[in-house]
Amino acid sequence: MESDLPGVRWGVEQRLEFIEFRLFWEGGVNRADIMKMFGVSVPQASKDLTLYQERAPGNVEYDKSAKRYIPARNFEPKFLTPDPDRYLSRLRSLAEGLSEPADTWLGYQPDTDIALTPHRDVETDILQAVLEAMRDQKSLEILYQSMNSARPDPVWRRMSPHAFGYDGFRWHARAYCHIDAKFKDFILPRILEARSPGPSCARGEDDRAWHERVQVEITPHPALTENQKKVVGKDYRMTDNKAVLSVRCSMLFYVLKRLGLLRDAEKEPPRAQHIVLLNKEAVYAALNRAESADWGVPK
Repeated sequence: MESDLPGVRWGVEQRLEFIEFRLFWEGGVNRADIMKMFGVSVPQASKDLTLYQERAPGNVEYDKSAKRYIPARNFEPKFLTPDPDRYLSRLRSLAEGLSEPADTWLGYQPDTDIALTPHRDVETDILQAVLEAMRDQKSLEILYQSMNSARPDPVWRRMSPHAFGYDGFRWHARAYCHIDAKFKDFILPRILEARSPGPSCARGEDDRAWHERVQVEITPHPALTENQKKVVGKDYRMTDNKAVLSVRCSMLFYVLKRLGLLRDAEKEPPRAQHIVLLNKEAVYAALNRAESADWGVPK
């Protein structure tokens, strides 16, 4: 989206972007769309459409039968950068029930479904307490249910959080654990209570596994046909049959798990496992460092 448009307030600029969003993704827009989305009057909606035509001359035509503005043959976006990922994320947010239709700007809502995972509840007061500790660079005492066999029951423990991570299924707080004296991941839904903010004894910049990155190089499975390799390359935005993902060492396990690369991918059927690692030794060495007993200990 263009910025710093002379003489245009941010609210009007947003409506111009909305007009263009509807023109590009839904093939048309009218005054009622603007009024419904932004709660403006009929005269204001008309002004917005007039202003759009002034700022983007030749971009729209009026369809009298449909009573709406449609993209002209030479339509070129000026206020919107069309992005398939952003459009599809709006659909996903709607399908998962995380957004209301008005929040997405979608008028036409194609029938959509998502391969859902069970919803993991994070208590509002827990998230608020962790955020506050993170923002103020303090520690927090939490009642945490670990999956460790040595701690079968919830245990009060102190942590100093500094970041959040999302593994595709659940959120965790990246924090220094005062019991184990190292940086670890604390799954947010497993924090049952939080209390007693206090001083932190570790800084986020000391979390080496969080700050160090490894380059994960992926390529199509060698057993695929050439045409299949081409489409896999397109799927993963590869160049010369290779894509490189820059991954934090602390997030490496989760990334490899989601991509099916924790095991030897070349031994898996190519129909099910489309990609393999090009730099296995470097990636697995980084994974071993991230999981080693002393890696999370501050210097």
